[in-house]
Amino acid sequence: MTDAITTRPLAVVTGASSGIGEATARRLAQEGFEVICAARRTERIEQLAKEIDGRAVTCDVTSEEDVARLAQEVGDRLDVLVNNAGGALGTERIADAVVDKWRQMYDSNVIGALNVTKALLPALRQVKGGMVVIVSSIAGLGVYEGGAGYCAAKHAETVIAETLRLEAVEDGIRVCEIDPGLVHTEEFSLVRLGGDRAAADKVYEGVAEPLVAEDVADAIAYVATRPSHVNIDRLVIKPQAQAAPHKLVRQR
Repeated sequence: MTDAITTRPLAVVTGASSGIGEATARRLAQEGFEVICAARRTERIEQLAKEIDGRAVTCDVTSEEDVARLAQEVGDRLDVLVNNAGGALGTERIADAVVDKWRQMYDSNVIGALNVTKALLPALRQVKGGMVVIVSSIAGLGVYEGGAGYCAAKHAETVIAETLRLEAVEDGIRVCEIDPGLVHTEEFSLVRLGGDRAAADKVYEGVAEPLVAEDVADAIAYVATRPSHVNIDRLVIKPQAQAAPHKLVRQR
């Protein structure tokens, strides 16, 4: 009598080339998942996939062609989808809004999550307790000056999570929204502020212990490894020094 072949549960992480996405791919691999790392930067995700014994798929989540290729790589079953790709651009007030930045944020955060989720729902339906994780932000739960474009995109992601939960519950699919506060990653503020390193560093200046990518990855791994009958609708995670987007304790 031969031993049964054990198949690792399968996870897809978008935006896996850096920050929260990379940390999440590593953390899920530690939990025993085979992870498909999806992002635009091929060299980075190929190296990551090699390190965690996963797979890499070059994928711009706004491209239906790329997403179709991702779905083909996934195949007919998927345990966990982590919609992490996205980001912020600029801090202009509405009076000075750069419409193209708003459009790019909506495409990467909202349309990207829609494209990937739609393409992979059939595979998620084949697994008991399949899960969609949407990495949004506390910007999706409130607003702040200079953040309207990003807040609008993240509010839309919250709507996707809440609506999908209603639509997919009869398929046995769980939907969890992760809403981080201030997270110090290598690229988020740098990209948002147009590559201005000094301005990006000021975002975290004086904050004793902002979150790091691994903190959010731990939260994602926690919700993804609950028993199939358990769904955590929303998990808000902030550093102790942050009570709200506009309430942040800075040491002098």
